[in-house]
Amino acid sequence: MTGNPFGRLLGDLWRDLRDPSILWQAAAVALCIGAAWWLARLVQWRAPEDSAAALKRGAAAFRRIAFPLIAVILLIAARAALAPLQSTNLLSVAIPLFTALAVIRLAVYVLRIAFASGRWLDAFERSLAVVIWAVVALHLLGVLPDIVHWLDQVELPAGKARISLWTLASAAFWVAVALLFALWAGAALEARLMRAEGLHSSLRVVFARLGRAALLVAAVFVALPLVGVDLTVLSVFGGALGVGLGLGLQKIASNYLSGFILLLDRSIRIGDVITADGQHGVVTGITTRYVVVRGLNGIEAIIPNDTLVTSTVLNHSYSDRNVRVAARISIARARDVSAALRLLEEVALRSPRVLGTPAPAAHVLGVGDSGIELELGFWIGDPENGTQNVRSEVLARALAELDARGIEIPFPKRDVRFSQDRFAG
Repeated sequence: MTGNPFGRLLGDLWRDLRDPSILWQAAAVALCIGAAWWLARLVQWRAPEDSAAALKRGAAAFRRIAFPLIAVILLIAARAALAPLQSTNLLSVAIPLFTALAVIRLAVYVLRIAFASGRWLDAFERSLAVVIWAVVALHLLGVLPDIVHWLDQVELPAGKARISLWTLASAAFWVAVALLFALWAGAALEARLMRAEGLHSSLRVVFARLGRAALLVAAVFVALPLVGVDLTVLSVFGGALGVGLGLGLQKIASNYLSGFILLLDRSIRIGDVITADGQHGVVTGITTRYVVVRGLNGIEAIIPNDTLVTSTVLNHSYSDRNVRVAARISIARARDVSAALRLLEEVALRSPRVLGTPAPAAHVLGVGDSGIELELGFWIGDPENGTQNVRSEVLARALAELDARGIEIPFPKRDVRFSQDRFAG
C-alpha cells in the first residue's frame, strides 16, 4: 500500500492517527464538508423553462458538482492554513477523494445526456455515481487489490473451465461498458436514420432496430473475449435458446418476425384506420411485438403482430384515405323525389369534412310501407376523426332543411277496424 505516493500518504496518515493533533484535522474536514454542503445549497440555480438547452444542462451539471467542488476548495484552504502548524495528511487524503467524486458526478451526468432516451439512467444516476466513486476510493486507499485477490481465489465449479468471482465481475463490467457504448451508438444511428427524408418511416424504424440489435450482439461478442471467456461456451446457450423457441417461445418469435414483416411491407402504417381482431380504430404505434390501435372511443387495443399477419385486416386507408359514409332517411310519397335528392346532396356539401370530389350522391333505395327510402353517400378524408359524428351532423342539417321545405318525414300508420258481425251473438 506504500508503493505509490498516495500509499505513502496513507502510511503517514496512519502514523498521525496516534497523534492527538489529528483531532484538529478531523475537525477541519468535518467543518469543510458541512460548509460545502451549506454553500452548495445556497448557490444552486435552475435555468428558466424558456432558456436554451445548453444553459439548462450547464446549470444541472453545476448543481451536481457544486458540493464536492466547494469541498475541495475549502479543504485546500484548510490544508494551507494548518500546514505551518502541524501535519495535514488527513486533509491531503480527503482532497483527491472529493475531487474524484466531482469528476465522477460530472461524467455520469454527461453519460445521462448521451443516453437521453434511457429513462433507467435518470433513476440510477446517483447510485451509479456512488458505486463508481466507491471503487475509485478503494483503489486510492490501496484496498482494491486485496479485494480483487480474494475474489479471484473464490472459484465456481463450471466443468473444466476455471471461473472465479473476479472473472464474473470483470466480465459483467466489460459487457456493461460495451452495451452502454452499443446503446449510445444505436441511439445516434436511430437519430440519423429518422432524419433521412429519402427513406420511408417504416424502413427507418426497421433499420434503426436492426442496427441496434446488431450493435448489442457485437458488443457482447467483443466484450467476452476481453475477459478470457471462450465464445464457444455460448453454443450451449444457443442450443437452449433454439429448444426454447421450438417448444414454448415460438409465439413470441412469431410476433417479432411478424413485426419486421409489417414494417418492411408497409401494409399497416401509423395513422391508418384499420379493423382487425374485432377492433376498429387508428394505428398509433407499431412495435416489434404488437400494434396499438386507438378506437374512436379512446380505448387502445394492443394486437399481436402475428394476428395481423395471419388474419384478414380491413385497412380503410391503405391506398386511399377517403372513406364513404352513408346516411339513410325517409320522405313522404307525395313529394318530389328528385328535389329531395338534390337537397340532400347540397346539405352534405355544407359540412367542412365532406369532400367535393368525389361529390356526394343521393339515391332511392326503395319504396317502403310508410314512405320512400333514400340514401345519401358522401366521402370524407379524415376517417381517424370518426364517421358517426359527421353522419349525425349531415342528418341533422338534412332534417332541418326538409322540414323548412315542407317535406315530411313519414311515420308508420295503422288503421284498426272493428267488425260488428264479429261481436254479434
